[in-house]
Amino acid sequence: MAILEIVKYPAEVLETVCEKVTQFDRNLIRLLNDMYDTMLAADGVGLAAPQVGIAKQIAVVDIGDKHGKIELINPVILEERGEQVGPEGCLSFPGLFGEVKRADYVKVRAQNRRGRVFTLEATGFLARALQHEIDHLNGILFTSKVIRYYKDGELEG
Repeated sequence: MAILEIVKYPAEVLETVCEKVTQFDRNLIRLLNDMYDTMLAADGVGLAAPQVGIAKQIAVVDIGDKHGKIELINPVILEERGEQVGPEGCLSFPGLFGEVKRADYVKVRAQNRRGRVFTLEATGFLARALQHEIDHLNGILFTSKVIRYYKDGELEG
């Protein structure tokens, strides 16, 4: 496996609406494996393909719970409800953290590495992580949703 370079803001690819994945092959499997290793090496809980310079609808999430590694290809949020506000950061914005409002529950449809469609329901932190990564695939950065930024570990203003 390879550790990929994480693209930092203001790289244009981070604000690009990503293309759907149509080929489910060895290259995709290699990319998913490399993205997962890169995310773990960077101490992240999610990583989207544009964060490694690839404008494709691919993301990996692992918040360290019972779900383990979640691979999302061509994900779509089918349903969301409730509200949560909590801290977020992003591997493409090192050292930057802020309070972000998200849905507390999401139902997501995606494909796995073989192209098989699945649905996933999530609440709390997992719902937050899924929404953050799916936003990346639509060219939306968490900074556009920040209510307040943290400075030196404390909320500003």
